[in-house]
Amino acid sequence: MINKKELIDHKDFYSAVKSRRSYHFISNEPIISDEKIEEIVNLAVLHSPSAFNSQSDRAVILLGENHRKLWEITEGTLRKRVPAEKFSATEERLNAFGKGYGTVLFFEDTAIIESLQQNFESYKDNFPLWSQQSSAMLQYIVWTALETEGYGVSIQHYNPLIDEAVKKEWNLPSNWKLIAQMPFGKPIAPPKEKHYEPIEDRVKVFK
Repeated sequence: MINKKELIDHKDFYSAVKSRRSYHFISNEPIISDEKIEEIVNLAVLHSPSAFNSQSDRAVILLGENHRKLWEITEGTLRKRVPAEKFSATEERLNAFGKGYGTVLFFEDTAIIESLQQNFESYKDNFPLWSQQSSAMLQYIVWTALETEGYGVSIQHYNPLIDEAVKKEWNLPSNWKLIAQMPFGKPIAPPKEKHYEPIEDRVKVFK
């Protein structure tokens, strides 16, 4: 019989869950090797759950100039849409992300979703929702793992505005739909204080 407690890594899972926060001010100082970052993302993609074991999640790791290019693309895209007199706050936010060490892009493979919809007609409307849930779990695993290593991380959603430019820049398949962007780097400022709603209003137990 497998004792699952023996399979848990030495790092305290509960502590990692409690300490995970959103960091918006980060630097490009390395903390772990690029190979370790790739290992973390690979592990998360391989082992995150998905409905029907569909494995529709896709991830792209951008480091160095590729990371900075993403936020240049995002800034250029938003400049065309946000009035100039209101752009300073957006520019500051994007520059802060661009100063980080890297970004993980999360996608879903829509071809897999469409195939499942065709093969399982009665669940047709659920597969896009389940795919989003799978992506959220993958994002959480990567987010928490990177913060456990010492990085500051946040999740951003500049899609769908930047989708086509991103796919063109990195020659990604047309059936990959961008879901989220995760910039990370060494924290240079603490996260905002987090307010917690009463847990008794959020969890109900019936025995």
